[in-house]
Amino acid sequence: MTAKITLKQVQLPNGETIGYREREGSPDGPLLVLVHGNMNSSQHWDLLLEQLDARLRLLAVDLPGFGISSYNRPISGLGDYAEQLELFADALGLTSFSLIGWSMGGGVVMQYAADHPERVERLILLSSVSTRGYPFFADGADGQPDLSRRLRTAEEARALSRTRMIDGAAERRDREFMRWLFDAAVYNVGKPPAERYETYIDDILTQRNLADIYHALNTFNISGTDHDAAPGSGDVDRIQAPVLVIWGKQDLVIQEWMTRELVNDLGPRATLVELEACGHSALVDALPALTSEVERFVLGGGKSAAEEVSA
Repeated sequence: MTAKITLKQVQLPNGETIGYREREGSPDGPLLVLVHGNMNSSQHWDLLLEQLDARLRLLAVDLPGFGISSYNRPISGLGDYAEQLELFADALGLTSFSLIGWSMGGGVVMQYAADHPERVERLILLSSVSTRGYPFFADGADGQPDLSRRLRTAEEARALSRTRMIDGAAERRDREFMRWLFDAAVYNVGKPPAERYETYIDDILTQRNLADIYHALNTFNISGTDHDAAPGSGDVDRIQAPVLVIWGKQDLVIQEWMTRELVNDLGPRATLVELEACGHSALVDALPALTSEVERFVLGGGKSAAEEVSA
């Protein structure tokens, strides 16, 4: 029997309307809040929402600027989304819960866990941006990124050829371009079922803030190490929850060095699980393994599958 997933909305006191998907679980079961990445929304969590243990209560949020959420107040950094997540939790009366963030969403949930450690029981980072952000570089004379010139401002992010190309495709409603982009970068290992993929492309085209996201990713830095776009805030040290880091060995978006940075900065709080034959979307490439890891970690007291075997 397919789990019932309901699409809802809630009004926040700051004027934003937030969309979210709810899959009910056991009334006394653990609550897991899912935060999506760039160029998608809660829609992209559908396979996992359907598969996870029925004891889990699941809420998948649409961040402002994605899905059916509004975007009345442009963000300047991922910390703005962490604040929106707090307003969302308050609006729904949530007190404590576990979090999973995919890609950009990993940065959002890390910042939230640092700002509100008392609320976060467990933290899962799926193919996540580093604690030191995701670097964007200026266009070089040859059309390739100039690795000596990391962007610093939102204006530079808007002028980037990559931004203009993707924004142009979105304005044209160019589904084939988006399919090509996701085939190349996200679904380089496996492809979603055909009908799902069409729904995902519809979802990709709901984004209204690509340049703002690029700037936020580029300037994110909760580590203790400065980089060219932002000083390190050291906020990573305030994260108290156990952390499960999941990364696919064929991920073309999140490089291995980014994941190593993440794990090093989190220190003994983090357990790394590497998935074979998996790219940026474990939701498609390794759904059974992903489901198992999430269930064990959230339902099993903050242990990964590897830790349970070793115990």
